[in-house]
Amino acid sequence: MIVSTTENIAGFKTTKTIGEVFGLTTRSRNVVRTIGASLKTIVGGEVVTWTELQDEAREEAISRLKENAEKAGANAVVMMRFDSNEDNGIMSVVAYGTAVKIIEL
Repeated sequence: MIVSTTENIAGFKTTKTIGEVFGLTTRSRNVVRTIGASLKTIVGGEVVTWTELQDEAREEAISRLKENAEKAGANAVVMMRFDSNEDNGIMSVVAYGTAVKIIEL
């Protein structure tokens, strides 16, 4: 499954547009990570535990996007984007794009 942020994929031709697909995950921070991150705000710098949580959430969202595209009959997703939101320690990440069928040129 090819996932691209571009409209076209070099070396391939789009033969069918299937439609929108999404991959969503919602995660919460654990107490230990939150306390550690709160202490980090005192001295400044990267909050590594939150960066790791965001990275895990993005990877899971992409994985679910691929699964949903495959279920729809696609072999690629174009124009993939992310959107995220965080509220009271709950983070939601969605990966979305257009499921398509492609053939190699």
